[in-house]
Amino acid sequence: MSGKSDQVKGRAKEAAGILTGDKDLESEGKADRRTGEANEKVDHAKDEVDEMIDKATAEVEQAADKVKDALDRK
Repeated sequence: MSGKSDQVKGRAKEAAGILTGDKDLESEGKADRRTGEANEKVDHAKDEVDEMIDKATAEVEQAADKVKDALDRK
């Protein structure tokens, strides 16, 4: 389940718990919401790491091409 859907599910449970006075359901909803928020942050961090890896790979390939060109000229 995605982070956003966990957050929505959690908010619904939390609201239902508040309306019915069910503290367990309210707590479960808060936990689901916070899990969704954490998952969303982890997904965002993974995306940033992937971008950094792609950038580093491109820079290494560019440096390797320069070295090959320099060796071919000799």
